[in-house]
Amino acid sequence: MSIKMISIKEEVTLALNNLNEAELQQVADYVAFLKFRTRLRPLKSLDYAHLANLYTEFAEEDRLLAEEGLEDYVTSLGAEDTQLNAISSSRWG
Repeated sequence: MSIKMISIKEEVTLALNNLNEAELQQVADYVAFLKFRTRLRPLKSLDYAHLANLYTEFAEEDRLLAEEGLEDYVTSLGAEDTQLNAISSSRWG
């Protein structure tokens, strides 16, 4: 008894011959995806030292922007409270 080895390409070809049109379209879409994926550059590994340097470089600027925005936020909350108090007083006052 001999065992016949077939290649992956032959195995796929045999499987394709048994698919209907809708299944073949799915296979064609997947092949297109595989071709697209191979054209993309692989992502470089992250350089954590570089990321730490960037974090340090921009930390002070980020803190200042956050504090500046926080003051505006507190002011807008105060204005909203004033409006809500006025509405509440006119309805329930």
